[in-house]
Amino acid sequence: MGKKEKKPEKIILEHYLVPEHIICSEEEKREVIEKYAGGNPYNLPYILAKDPVVQAIGAKPGDVIKIIRKSPTGHKTVYYRLVVKR
Repeated sequence: MGKKEKKPEKIILEHYLVPEHIICSEEEKREVIEKYAGGNPYNLPYILAKDPVVQAIGAKPGDVIKIIRKSPTGHKTVYYRLVVKR
């Protein structure tokens, strides 16, 4: 009884196949939308609000998520996704 169990959502984030997900600040969100989506956030690729990782980090529809994927060769690739309700 001494150990505190982790919530399943937090365990998802610790899995080695799940890349790092970060909610962008409002300033970074504006910059990303302008640079990669031509000013229209709906031109960004989507990620559903019901995605387990999105729920675990507390993102809401309208947020932009920064995903940092690490490759076996040591490179990092950054992706951006718009959280949608659908």
